[in-house]
Amino acid sequence: MDQYKKYLNPVYNYLSIRNRSEKEVRDYLKKKQAADEIIEHIVQLLTKQKFLNDEVFAKSWVSYRIRTNPRGKHLLRFELQQKGIAKELIEKALQEEDEELPDELARARSIIGKRIERLQGQPKQEIYNKVGGFLSRRGFDFDIAKKAIDRSLEDLKDSL
Repeated sequence: MDQYKKYLNPVYNYLSIRNRSEKEVRDYLKKKQAADEIIEHIVQLLTKQKFLNDEVFAKSWVSYRIRTNPRGKHLLRFELQQKGIAKELIEKALQEEDEELPDELARARSIIGKRIERLQGQPKQEIYNKVGGFLSRRGFDFDIAKKAIDRSLEDLKDSL
């Protein structure tokens, strides 16, 4: 039983920083060189205590990332896959995000406003390359990036 406590307290500290996926906890325990049966026991215990729930984790991760540092669905999907979340749970979290939070186009437009203003007067192709690349690195697909840039340029033109 002392073996479990040896690993359990550090895991509670690890979870106190932020929510974690089951894979993250397993990886953490492997890094601490815990035996497989200890890892299984701790994961089951944490799941029973509701400290581990990949579905809740995926929803909160998507919501947090969109609020604090807007991202496109592609990057969110990739981040969740890296954290070991099942594809069905990822799609469910992204679907629920669509219903509750601003749509992807609005998020893209919100993060490019200042960039578009700084590039004002540059050739249109340069604006599309720079801002489009920025949005692409943030996980927005080409269609969303193009629409966001087009609408932002129209708004800028209208305000002059």
